[in-house]
Amino acid sequence: MPLLAALHVAILVASNYLVQWPVQLFGVLTTWGAFSFPLVFVVTDLTVRLLGPQAARRVVARVMLPALAVSYAVSVLFQEGRFAGWQALGEFNLFVARIALASLVAYAAGQWLDIAVFARLRQRPPWWLAPAASTVLGSALDTLLFFGVAFHRSSDAFMAEHWVGIALVDYAVKLVISLLAYVPLYRLLVDRLAGPLQPARPQA
Repeated sequence: MPLLAALHVAILVASNYLVQWPVQLFGVLTTWGAFSFPLVFVVTDLTVRLLGPQAARRVVARVMLPALAVSYAVSVLFQEGRFAGWQALGEFNLFVARIALASLVAYAAGQWLDIAVFARLRQRPPWWLAPAASTVLGSALDTLLFFGVAFHRSSDAFMAEHWVGIALVDYAVKLVISLLAYVPLYRLLVDRLAGPLQPARPQA
């Protein structure tokens, strides 16, 4: 359990750092964070399959406060992708704190929805239904809450005006990456850790 929680924190911290680095993919501008964050849904779905939904919820609960603190610290220290110096931690940054809080709220809500959807669908064929549906819905809630909490009426005029459009692009990129790469990765990891997925038995 502590290892799983640490893995969640590591993915969140990496994503909060990588979101500062833009990348253009087939003419669409996004960030490297869109590639790293969907991994957390793979980890959560594996946890639900191997240990059950209650264990997955406990992991999310353990991650919340450490993720908030570390996300804030990383965002303050590495503003716009550059190291700002340790002295930056000495002053409270309201703008960064709001983004860190948005990240926490979005993570918790998105993961809880992911767990609920995956647990309900995990016994239903085909094998990809549960990880795909839980990722589509969990990522949608996560993206909406993150951008809404972080940038609605933000002091950043550009983000305050354009956050809806940016959120839609971010969500679309996450979906493509998740469905084409991370859902197959889930299948590969399950086969390695728990043996080949078996079709669910028909309901009586």
